[in-house]
Amino acid sequence: MSTLFKLNLKYANSLRPSEIYILSAKHGLLELEREIEPYEQTLNNMRTAEIKEWANNVLQQIRSVASLEEAEFIFLAGDKYRKYLLPHIKNAEIPLKGLRIGEQLQRLKELTA
Repeated sequence: MSTLFKLNLKYANSLRPSEIYILSAKHGLLELEREIEPYEQTLNNMRTAEIKEWANNVLQQIRSVASLEEAEFIFLAGDKYRKYLLPHIKNAEIPLKGLRIGEQLQRLKELTA
């Protein structure tokens, strides 16, 4: 697990949400407790059409556990992971929006200190 992932998870837990999910390029929406084998897949090297298809699958997965219209979502994932999800979600916050990786790490360290 990367430092960024660990800090994001620590911050997410500090918010005391009812649920935490992970967005996976390979598996879509993952429950936090689910263990998976390591993989080398990322949205960063996928074409737009592939990312849109991934997002549509993730939206279906989200609909099975939450209301896109009523639930509140906090995204700690990068822009590529949320870009095609956000237009379908009514209540979304992006606390680290616009920050580069180093800035995210610094802000997360402050938020979880």
